[in-house]
Amino acid sequence: MSAVIARFRRLSWRSVIGRSPRSVAGQVFVLQVALVVVLVLCGVLALVLQSERDTSAEARRRSIAVAQTFAHSPGVQQAMKSPDPSKILQPLTEAGRKAAGVDFIVVMDTKGIRYTHPIPSKIGKRFVGQIAPSLAGKVYTESVHGPLGHEVQATVPVDDHGKVIGLVSAGLKVKNVTSEVDRQLPIILTAGAAALVVSTGGTALVGRRLRRQTHSLAADEMTRMYEHHDTVLHSVREGVLIVGADGRLLLVNDEARRLLELPATAEGRHVSELPGLEADVVELLSSGREVTDEVLFAGERLLAVNQRPTDRAGCSGGTVVTLRDSTELQAVSGRAEVARERLKLLYDAGLEVGTTLDVARTADELARVAVPRFADFVTVDLADAVLQGEEPGNSSTDLRRIAVHGVRDDHPLYEKDRLIHFLPSTPQARGYGSGHSELVTDLSGAPGWRAQDPQRTRDILRYGIQSLIVAPIRARGVVLGMANFYRAKRDPFDEEDLSLAEELVARAAVSIDNARRYTREHAVAVTLQRSLLPRALPEQSALDVGYRYIPAQSGVSGDWFDVIPLPGSRVALVVGDVVGHGLHAAATMGRLRTAVHNFSTLDLPPDELLSHLDDLVGRIDQDETSAGTAAEIAGATCLYAIYDPVTRRCTMARAGHLAPALVGPDGSVTFADLPAGPPLGIGGMPFQTAELELAEGTQLVLYTDGLIEDRNRDLDVGMELLRQSLAGHPERSPDESCRAVLEELLPGRPKDDVALLVARTRALASDRVAEWDVPRDPAAVSGMRLAVSEKMDEWGLTELGFGTELVLSELITNAIRYGSDPIRLRLIRDRALICEVADGSSTSPHLRYAATTDEGGRGLFLVSQVTERWGVRYNPQGKVIWAEQPLP
Repeated sequence: MSAVIARFRRLSWRSVIGRSPRSVAGQVFVLQVALVVVLVLCGVLALVLQSERDTSAEARRRSIAVAQTFAHSPGVQQAMKSPDPSKILQPLTEAGRKAAGVDFIVVMDTKGIRYTHPIPSKIGKRFVGQIAPSLAGKVYTESVHGPLGHEVQATVPVDDHGKVIGLVSAGLKVKNVTSEVDRQLPIILTAGAAALVVSTGGTALVGRRLRRQTHSLAADEMTRMYEHHDTVLHSVREGVLIVGADGRLLLVNDEARRLLELPATAEGRHVSELPGLEADVVELLSSGREVTDEVLFAGERLLAVNQRPTDRAGCSGGTVVTLRDSTELQAVSGRAEVARERLKLLYDAGLEVGTTLDVARTADELARVAVPRFADFVTVDLADAVLQGEEPGNSSTDLRRIAVHGVRDDHPLYEKDRLIHFLPSTPQARGYGSGHSELVTDLSGAPGWRAQDPQRTRDILRYGIQSLIVAPIRARGVVLGMANFYRAKRDPFDEEDLSLAEELVARAAVSIDNARRYTREHAVAVTLQRSLLPRALPEQSALDVGYRYIPAQSGVSGDWFDVIPLPGSRVALVVGDVVGHGLHAAATMGRLRTAVHNFSTLDLPPDELLSHLDDLVGRIDQDETSAGTAAEIAGATCLYAIYDPVTRRCTMARAGHLAPALVGPDGSVTFADLPAGPPLGIGGMPFQTAELELAEGTQLVLYTDGLIEDRNRDLDVGMELLRQSLAGHPERSPDESCRAVLEELLPGRPKDDVALLVARTRALASDRVAEWDVPRDPAAVSGMRLAVSEKMDEWGLTELGFGTELVLSELITNAIRYGSDPIRLRLIRDRALICEVADGSSTSPHLRYAATTDEGGRGLFLVSQVTERWGVRYNPQGKVIWAEQPLP
């Protein structure tokens, strides 16, 4: 209504103003400007006259002061009594004139004859002016036309003990006085002009406000405008009231009279005296407080009330009230509010349900988002197969309760984690089988539901739960479970609530199905990865080993470790990490672990083994690229170490991997100074080997970067934490060290895979190793057989003597015949009897089958038959042929 009135006013004023040639406001403005101009001009004239008067008075005061000062100056009287006063006084008067800023200082005798003058030719002539008053002892000022022109001068007597002996006159030319006024005149005029501008501007603002208030209207025009306003005011379909500061009703239009049922005599009466008004309406109109769309009842009508104070428009205290009949809008707004709340619930469900890829967590989020905004209690039941990542069967009605949430915790519903078998008559079983939702508005009248558990259902009804919606959790055409919504002691569910529940569960079903599929894929990947990792460590005597493997929180990765027994009682330790996560990384890890096993059977040094792995990773990348797949690059890091318990030396090399930690027998911790090679798959760079001699009992700690690297800390911090967790505990077993390290560095589940391998070194006793230097002479073979036979008797292995002599005879003979110096023989008694023959040649013997007519070629065949296994390994000095026999 106010917008209509405002528009009508603008149209009325435009039409009226267009016909008004000149308003009263314009005439008043012109008159005000004229008055301001006259007042400013008068002020400027007064300032000019005042300035001129003040300047003339200042000139007289200065002349008197200069004349009196010179007349009373020391030496003036003596000079006037001297024979030649002009000679003494002329320089003094000129200096004083210039210093005092006057135009002349004249000294004369009592007859008016000048002793001094600025114009020397005037000295000795009579003074122009009155001297009689000064001879009488007075100070006399006057304006005369003297030698310098029109002058203002002051004459004072020179007194000598009451007797006038001469006169002193000082003064200024009138034109200099006038010039001082002329210099001040621009300032005065400028100030006057500024005052005129300011005054005119202020008058213009006042006139503008007057024109805005009257809209340049004449009296008849304003009368016609207000007639139009009254017509609009009483015809709009919005009630308008104006209440005075004293609470009396000043104005009421027809619509307000109808809505409030006011009598015709309502105007002028106090609002508390008006009949038929509700108490809330009277209180609001009397309070004068500002409100916006406040809803009040007036009889059977629902009114939206707006109230504003009138003093905002410059009026006296009071309020303007507008009324709208919103009775018909109440039902519509109620439905709109319900729809808004439902949309808000669905929006919040989209944000809060499915934040993780965990089935149970997603089900719990669904239950929590619906309580208490939609239901009082919510339960979620899923098939056990869903929790394992599998799809459930179509006919099974055995569901496990995964989530229970409600406004209270003392409810009688089935508890969480319970396996429930729903009877075919229950809404849950019917909904699970058909895939359709069911609405039960009154549970007390649902015999099929009550047959599930009569005692429990009675408890549920006594608790106050009275309405149920059962919605199947359906994704990709498969029902995964059921969501149950319960209401207690409020309006039961209706068909619109059923639609909302279906939409809510449908959104959650997608998240639950995604979590289920992730669970399945994660389980498959973890199973694959664990199948590729060692299930048990091999038996060996060189190291006491403890290990831990922890998969990443987000899925499997490519970390692996291994312990590989090597000939000569040596053991290889391996730790590696494939770039990336998922099945591809796990599969690549399996290929690399298999390759390490294969390369280790060749007994290659660590640097050569890493070189072969580097070539393998490069070929894997080439195969992936040529196949056109989008798989990740199979980059990897690896550390390979070989420990020999006989020499207590450890040889190791690394490809982009972190250096191992060494825990000494005294508990000190250092990190091995191991050359850092490039990661596997880079190619082009050789790997370097480092050899360390380790004291017995030293712990060798190998790990992957998931143990020490974290987004919240630097690598150096992680290394220091690892050092602190290992230091000072040399007595701990490797397994205890693994547990302590993980507790210190990984309090929670890691975001990256972690492989940790701790190995405590052992040394093989010297009485279990025998070595001999073998001369390169076929006759030395018999001596070696004898020495070996004695050592076998000493070790209690006499029953292995024949086979051992046969093996050593063949190996030593081959070394003497085909090898080179030096030739050495070594026997090691460990879990097996190991025979090693070393020579300086790199020529490798090969096993072959000799024909019946061949004289030789059967030696290695006999060795392979007598021993459990045999082989050849190379070292920088040549090669070693070894053979193992199991101990009896």
